[in-house]
Amino acid sequence: MTDYKTGFRNLLLGTSACFILTLAHGGAAMAQADAPAAEDEAQPAIVVTGSRIDRKGFEAPTPTTVIGETELRQGARPSIAQVLNDLPQFRATQSPASTVANTNSSSSAMDLRGLGVTRTLTLLNNRRFTGAVDLNTVPQGLVKRVEVVTGGASAAWGSGAIGGVVNIILDDELEGLTLGVQNGLSSRGDGHRYSIDGTFGTNFAGGRGHFMIGAEYQNDEGILDRNSRKNVGSANIFTPAGAGATPILIRDVNAANTSLGGLITSGTALKGQTFNQDGTLRPFQYGSMVNGATMVGGEGVATNDQYSLTNPYQRVNSYARASFEVGDATFWADGSYSRIWAKYPFYAESGSYSISATNPYLSPAIQSQLAAAGETRVSIGRVFEDYGYRTFDYYRQNVEGAVGVDGSFADGKWRYSAYYGHGEMRNMQSYHNQINGAKLTAALDAVRNSSGNIVCRAALTDANTACRPLNILGEGAASQDAINYVFGDVARVVYTTKLDTAGASLRGDLFETWAGPVSVAVGAEARWEEQVTNSLDAVSAARGFSRFNFSPLDGGFNVQEGFAEVAVPLLDQPFSKLDVNGAARYSRYSTSGGIWSWKLGLTDRIFDNLLIRVSRSRDIRSGSLAELFTTTTTSFTNVLENGQTYAITRFGGGNAALKPEVGSTLTLGAVFTPTFLPGFNLSVDYYNIKLKDAITSLGAQDVISNCAAGNTVLCSQIERNAAGAPTTIYTTYINLAEYRTKGVDIEATYTLPLNKVSSTLGGTMRLRALATYVPEVIINDGNSTVDRAGDVGDNVNFGTPHWRATGAITYSSSDVSVDARVRYVGGGQFNHLLNLANNDIGSRIYVDMGAQVNVDKFTLFANVNNLFDRDPPLTTYGAIHYDTIGRYMTVGAKVRF
Repeated sequence: MTDYKTGFRNLLLGTSACFILTLAHGGAAMAQADAPAAEDEAQPAIVVTGSRIDRKGFEAPTPTTVIGETELRQGARPSIAQVLNDLPQFRATQSPASTVANTNSSSSAMDLRGLGVTRTLTLLNNRRFTGAVDLNTVPQGLVKRVEVVTGGASAAWGSGAIGGVVNIILDDELEGLTLGVQNGLSSRGDGHRYSIDGTFGTNFAGGRGHFMIGAEYQNDEGILDRNSRKNVGSANIFTPAGAGATPILIRDVNAANTSLGGLITSGTALKGQTFNQDGTLRPFQYGSMVNGATMVGGEGVATNDQYSLTNPYQRVNSYARASFEVGDATFWADGSYSRIWAKYPFYAESGSYSISATNPYLSPAIQSQLAAAGETRVSIGRVFEDYGYRTFDYYRQNVEGAVGVDGSFADGKWRYSAYYGHGEMRNMQSYHNQINGAKLTAALDAVRNSSGNIVCRAALTDANTACRPLNILGEGAASQDAINYVFGDVARVVYTTKLDTAGASLRGDLFETWAGPVSVAVGAEARWEEQVTNSLDAVSAARGFSRFNFSPLDGGFNVQEGFAEVAVPLLDQPFSKLDVNGAARYSRYSTSGGIWSWKLGLTDRIFDNLLIRVSRSRDIRSGSLAELFTTTTTSFTNVLENGQTYAITRFGGGNAALKPEVGSTLTLGAVFTPTFLPGFNLSVDYYNIKLKDAITSLGAQDVISNCAAGNTVLCSQIERNAAGAPTTIYTTYINLAEYRTKGVDIEATYTLPLNKVSSTLGGTMRLRALATYVPEVIINDGNSTVDRAGDVGDNVNFGTPHWRATGAITYSSSDVSVDARVRYVGGGQFNHLLNLANNDIGSRIYVDMGAQVNVDKFTLFANVNNLFDRDPPLTTYGAIHYDTIGRYMTVGAKVRF
């Protein structure tokens, strides 16, 4: 990094410690919004995300959806990400309910079109920010609106915008002080969540300056008991014994080869016996159906019982911005600080452990039986719930800062913007109460010394050894010293991700034509991204833990870009206002070299009633830091192979040899705004996205299934035990051959001021409906082609319902606002590649209700989500498409000064 950049970065961090990034409103790309908003929620005449052209009246050819004040408050969602996940264009890939056994716990990132979070570019006031990987970092009280470009936008905004762009626009004209509190609880009395927030904005120096600040604290206790919800607990895929038996997704699937006290799984003399607390044996209670390592019912334990339903977390975030006008220029500086943290149980250690048949913890009678059978060792399947669950502890801290200038010259005909920003996210992760493999081996090798005491064998030759013998024969039988020895080490890592961004742009009109001005936007941008490992525990570095071993992640890249965009009006008549738009960007990456992206578009406004728009774009994305360098993502899941269900460890990781992926996007649509029906707007847009050399990490089941289909590359990512059963699957990032999806977005809005119906009526009625139809999501890995549209079960990458929709009706006035919302999620199959007896999943309809009342300076509000408490479908891990919490109620209040 150059000296000037290092000095500038340190200056920013030193002068705005709790005041760091988000961005300026300058350089705004502008396009006419599709839908008018309610009178009490004025939507801007222009939006900023669809294009870099900022000529008034210019309509971008790329579809844009605006999320305004009404949508932001509907559902009382705890983060911007969860607000957006209610929209049919998004897939809730990362949320507190979908990361319950992952190291990215509670993170909330956006996933447009189900293409993956890395293919949705998230901006804050038109600029990249490190908090984009987790929108828990953005104070909701400062958000004015969110603009969603649902089409390729790499030419305008750079790498990552293949699925589209999410641009969070803050209210940089905020005035006054607002304080708020909010409290939420499920109808089952769990999932308690509360928050406090405040915002303040003011002008100074006669209006030339402006200052704003906002902060928020939230505490979400999560829901740790999965079995409190129907269809979520220990459900799993089970194959009944017998030739030709069909697998079934069923409740209460448990392990048949482990028990809480220790189950003997080897030999013939005592196989199927489990240990009591006093070390004696009794027959293990098997379930009604048993097949290999799994069964239905019985006294076994299911890992799926132990995961939380939603993760607990606490978070605090803040943002501040100051601006000052000097002549025709506005100088600004902003900054933000956020932190999210939690410590909660994951699940208990379990596995199969071999001990000597003469282990002194075995009673003499048991030793005699083993000796009589000629068995020298005995295998014990054990679940260590009595020693406590593995506990995951983390914090993610984000600090960002930026400075810039926006201005104009030539009597405002030309506008310019420039900025520089720096951000750092520090990510600490740790696992407690996890088995140290080497210590467990030593502790299980128990013998008696010359004094008759039970010790580790190592103690016979080393009196100073720290080893303490571990008794796994019966719940609670081990000494605390032995537990501390085997389970006492902590896996811990600290990573820091750094992002430096700089850019400048110039926008204006080159000349006039018969149809209007030819407008251009040109600019240059650069960014530097890197990730470093600040600390790593020694046991993880040696891969010494039983399951979760952190790894170092060190790497970085930089990119320099130049872009240009032009809008050429061809016709300006009452019957037709025809514009052609083109954009190009050249990006040079330090990892993969140079690459072009471009866009061509056309719009035609016909008689002010109908807008026709079409665009074709070439969009690109280079591998992210995580995809290129990380090797730390670890999770625990189940896979089905040859009719058997296996519990496996899934390791994700990076691949420095990744090639850039290239997307081709076609959008074709129309917007109907009839002059004979003011306030009504209907848009229909078709999209078709094709990716080549797509970068992705397959799901564990996908690796198993495609290996069985003959993909030898994926077979090499599976580790098996001596019996050939899968134990570990490496789902590292790879370039797939092709990825394709297409669909149709429909949006309708009608806003009716009621005084137009009757002069005695007040307020405004607003109806809005959005729907997305996805006929295909094609994954071609070079060996097989799979269509994932209609696959709606968990553990399926790219699974997407054919239909999703949401519709709301809102009445609002100066005193009261009432809204009702319906969310529809289509059904489909759990996984069409699996021959399940009950593969079909039905659709779900959720009804949400909300109201708020204004009394002087106070606003009181209440909300109920999933009013009729619809149950989720059967799921093995978590249903990202469906509501798993059930009825949830929120109340709150705000006061304004």
